Amino acid sequence: MDNLERNGYRIIQNPKKFCFGMDAVLLTGFAHARPSDRLLDLGTGTGIIPLLMEAKYRCAHLTGLEIQADSADMAARSVKLNGLSNKIDIITGDIREADHIFPSASFDCITCNPPYMIGQHGLANPDAPKAIARHEILCTFEDVARQTERLLKPGGHFFLVHRPFRLAEIIVTLARYHLEPKRMQLVHPYVDREPNMVLLEAVRGGRPRMKVEKPLIVFRRPGEYMPQIREIYGY
Repeated sequence: MDNLERNGYRIIQNPKKFCFGMDAVLLTGFAHARPSDRLLDLGTGTGIIPLLMEAKYRCAHLTGLEIQADSADMAARSVKLNGLSNKIDIITGDIREADHIFPSASFDCITCNPPYMIGQHGLANPDAPKAIARHEILCTFEDVARQTERLLKPGGHFFLVHRPFRLAEIIVTLARYHLEPKRMQLVHPYVDREPNMVLLEAVRGGRPRMKVEKPLIVFRRPGEYMPQIREIYGY
């Protein structure tokens, strides 16, 4: 059980399977939402993104969709632990079938921290929870974009974290599904290192024009976060 440093919220995780990383936390700092918004998190894992989005933005209702039953169970128990059962739903289901689980155009915001890696490179056990979370075994980025287009309201916002080496493919895929990239931020581990994450905001049916925000630097030196990272974490 870990303290999220927000509203006293805690999260239940199993280190032997999969725990949330910095990418999920940075995504919630990059995203924005209104108190009236209904939010869906695709591939929610143990529920870190709905929990932090509720703490930061007080959305009207949040839903996490997760295919792995063990992770979904931990997410549901974390929701109950924090007294949020009336605001956050955890649904066990497949991203590829999300449009059969939820009504079309029913969400104001969708978030996703999808599997980054393509193919079988480095996979010792394709059925392991960590492998499913990191590799495109059970869904591809195109599956995510397709379902996001169907479930977002027109003008709704999609927030995504991914790897820069797939950026060209990501932007082309978003455009194919009428998700216009509007804002981008690259994340660098140190000021003199190349980026290892990219944060993106897209709008369903938005007009072409994208703002590239100044880079986000994680560490000042080994073990010391930059002030902006500490602020995102709530330290």
